[in-house]
Amino acid sequence: MAEPLFITDMLLAAVAAVSAVFLGLRAARGRPLRWPLTITSLFVATRVPVTMLLAGESWHLVSDRILVGLPVAVVPLVATIAVTARGVAARITGQVAAIGVIISAYLTWVPQDPASRTLTVAVILTVLAVTGVVAAALLRRRENGSSAARLPWLTGLTTLALITAILGLYVQNQAPAAAAGHEHHGIRIDTLTGPRNGSPDARFTLTAAHGKVRLGSGAEVDALTFNGSSPGPALRVRQGELVEVTLVNTDVAEGVTVHWHGVDVPNAEDGVPGLTQDAVLPGGRHVYRFVPDRAGTFWYHTHRDSTEAVARGLFGALVVDPPAAPAADKTHETTLFTHQWPVGDDVIGALNTDDARTTQRVGIGEPVHLRLINSSQDPQRVQVTGAEFRVTAIDGNDINEPGLLPSTEVLLLAAGGRYDVSITMPAAPVTVSMHADGAANTPSYVLSPDAATAAPQATGDGPMFDPAHYGVPDGTPEPAAANRTFDLVMDNGFGFANGSFTWANTVNGASAPAIPTLTVGLGDVVRMRFTNRGIIDHPMHLHGHRIRVLSRNDASVTGSPWWTDTLNVAPGESFEITFVADNPGIWMDHCHNFEHAAGGMLWHLAYTGIAGPAHPTHGSE
Repeated sequence: MAEPLFITDMLLAAVAAVSAVFLGLRAARGRPLRWPLTITSLFVATRVPVTMLLAGESWHLVSDRILVGLPVAVVPLVATIAVTARGVAARITGQVAAIGVIISAYLTWVPQDPASRTLTVAVILTVLAVTGVVAAALLRRRENGSSAARLPWLTGLTTLALITAILGLYVQNQAPAAAAGHEHHGIRIDTLTGPRNGSPDARFTLTAAHGKVRLGSGAEVDALTFNGSSPGPALRVRQGELVEVTLVNTDVAEGVTVHWHGVDVPNAEDGVPGLTQDAVLPGGRHVYRFVPDRAGTFWYHTHRDSTEAVARGLFGALVVDPPAAPAADKTHETTLFTHQWPVGDDVIGALNTDDARTTQRVGIGEPVHLRLINSSQDPQRVQVTGAEFRVTAIDGNDINEPGLLPSTEVLLLAAGGRYDVSITMPAAPVTVSMHADGAANTPSYVLSPDAATAAPQATGDGPMFDPAHYGVPDGTPEPAAANRTFDLVMDNGFGFANGSFTWANTVNGASAPAIPTLTVGLGDVVRMRFTNRGIIDHPMHLHGHRIRVLSRNDASVTGSPWWTDTLNVAPGESFEITFVADNPGIWMDHCHNFEHAAGGMLWHLAYTGIAGPAHPTHGSE
């Protein structure tokens, strides 16, 4: 609901601004204001119910619209309507109203930092006051016969003000934000490693190289592979084991790293080039050592040139089993990556590399364990059709007493996110399908006790799984009061990113490197609010920490505690989360849509007393 409302409000603001230009010009020339005032007022008035509908979702979506954006347009317009019959006053207020509507449109289309609201209001009031003074002065000069005073000075003034604002935005976004925590005196990141001594319990080598991947349909991908395949080899270890992985780069010119997505490794093992390590260039190698402290479904992927390199295949599954070996059973276990493969100019969705339908024989009554991992950069809808099922874990975190979900329930899998799903195999086939908006194909994985029985068709339509109200409370205490709080507002609008003026994804009105570093101390209880005022999903991923979701759109989470590491924040959603700062370092936090991150939607979480690189790389995506 929020996405079309955001778009509607932006369009209304733009059209109102165009109409306001005519209002200002006619007011300056002393002509009747009826038609431009009526049209401008109509469009601005229509923004009010749209904003109220958004407010019904969450106050955090509209706070700046209600406190700043709408008043700057509405108040001068109301004043103009009130004095329409008074010619001189109407000519002055009409010009002020026109500028107010144009400023309101600017605020709608160019995201601002909510923390700068007081300064923004002061600047706006100054501009409106100057507009009124200049309008009155020009009016007096015009009445004294000055031909120069008849020129559209206020239009030029507004243009100059907007150019100044844009240049100011450019300067802001080109200058790195204050990098607290990046001081050069303190504990260095490269000392925050996993155990350097001792023989590893599990040892692997991952060799990155160019290769070919053939999809089930026969389409061939010009791929990047680990150990000659993609997905790369599944790494299976136990909780508490010392894991050693040697990364070797054969011929990937851009360089390669490995990030252990969802595993809270020590900072130096996190695989972020330019921050925790240098990218491994062709002919080079790098050794990672860490001890996973939680069992569950995780994955690994390169963090260098991720937009292209992960899409082309540099990823794989990491499964951490509990310390004790489980009793032998007949569980049918499968890991399914929901992936979008680049094939020429097209993108083809697949479950692993199967872009059509595959079938697996499973006996009636056998338990089925599906590990679903979204390795693409968009949220994916996964539907289970033909059987009731349970979601037993989210991002490697067990759900307490997960309830049965009906057949056709749709799981929205965040980019980078994971769901563990359990099914007791019925007498009829079960279809697990991937549904991507606009995709030409619907890949599916069919579990069947009898190959002769037709599998149920999946449509992608059905009730949506809601992790905020699933499972049963497990006695986990309420989180402690926070001593660090941060509000992060994601938006879409015009701004500067990567050195150019563009349509950008912003955080608090800025793009990296201008997004301020979030500074915490060891042991701090941190609360963050993610609010999406834009029109695109943003899967927010915090490195080095798992987070607990407390509320969505101000409604508290009930049921089993919702722990995650990759939280999809859809347009119009506002989440409050918390975590304990218990893993010192300087961490990358970012949108896991790699294009958004590469465009500047990333920042750092830095612990005090940690020394980082002199010039940390923000654009390692």
